Amino acid sequence: ILVAGGREKVLSGGEANTPNNRMELLGAIAAFEALRYPCRVVFTSDSRYVVDGLEKGWAESWQKRGWKKSDGKAALNPDLWERLLKAVAPHEVTYVWVKGHAGHPYNERCDALAVAEAEKYKE
Repeated sequence: ILVAGGREKVLSGGEANTPNNRMELLGAIAAFEALRYPCRVVFTSDSRYVVDGLEKGWAESWQKRGWKKSDGKAALNPDLWERLLKAVAPHEVTYVWVKGHAGHPYNERCDALAVAEAEKYKE
């Protein structure tokens, strides 16, 4: 959910048989790619994977090492991390992690949107 100037833009989507981490990355990518010019962004998520990967510089380090983690193992989802790093680059970002299912209004709304999208792909 993008919020600016008192207005909201809600983005939502899903894919069949896609792990949670990939969908969390795709959600972040969609949000940053929706920004039309460089902005100051407060990116709030309950995904430690996404927030830590960006805020702590893990994704940039994996990229510099050819998508290898510090232990030499392959980093997961390099295709999406590459796209997210590119989408984030022009912006001044503050990262905020919130605990999921803890009453944060936007997080609760995002969770409801995600659940609704996942339902579309249940067999």
